[in-house]
Amino acid sequence: MRMLTAQTLPAAGEITVLGYRLPDQSKQARMEMGVVPQLDNLDVELTCRQILTVFARLYRVPSSARVEAVQRALELANLVPRAETIVRELSGGMRRRLLVARGLIHRPSLVLLDEPTVGLDPQVRQELWSLIDGLRTQGVTVLMSTHYIEEAERLADVVAVMSHGKIVAQGTPAELVREHAGELVIEVYGPPEQLAELSELAASRSWQSRRSGPALAIMHAERLDGDAPDGVRRPANLEDAFVALTGEEIE
Repeated sequence: MRMLTAQTLPAAGEITVLGYRLPDQSKQARMEMGVVPQLDNLDVELTCRQILTVFARLYRVPSSARVEAVQRALELANLVPRAETIVRELSGGMRRRLLVARGLIHRPSLVLLDEPTVGLDPQVRQELWSLIDGLRTQGVTVLMSTHYIEEAERLADVVAVMSHGKIVAQGTPAELVREHAGELVIEVYGPPEQLAELSELAASRSWQSRRSGPALAIMHAERLDGDAPDGVRRPANLEDAFVALTGEEIE
């Protein structure tokens, strides 16, 4: 994210954003992209409307269109009732929605979202999911980083799975699940000793498995023969594929 906004220079390779080569043309690129940082860097002494007005000027929205742009951003983020509220009086979810509105004030072609829902309760997270999905349906390109696998599975057209700084797989959520986790997963619940034995059995028979909380999940269950263990059968999901690809449990 920092390299795409020219805050950090790459050690190797080349970066082009919206047809602009970075860092030489980073100023032009930044004018056409919106950035929603992970950390809240809002001015707590200003109202929502004032913050959006300031950024409308910074992004060179024509003076004749600023009032309309601010109102549109407030409506998009469902903050019209809070337009005149100062930031320090907003809830965490409202502040996160204001960060999104701020990044969209100039109708960018590309929006960078750096873990936009981290630390939020489920209800606020759902609200932001709806907002992000709305941007996608409007034709805005959204590049989002997330540790919430369900978020990527629900929202993304294309997912890139990263491990130790490198992309290890890329594709639609359905493609990644089908290729790396299969169609079905069997979850076997039991005491740790029983699961340890089952894990050894799975390894001896080349069954792909992973711990899933109090259970052992065996992937590609549709390929298993008649001596497959008894357990709960469920559809494979992107979390299964992530663990299969990286060998790491979800943070």
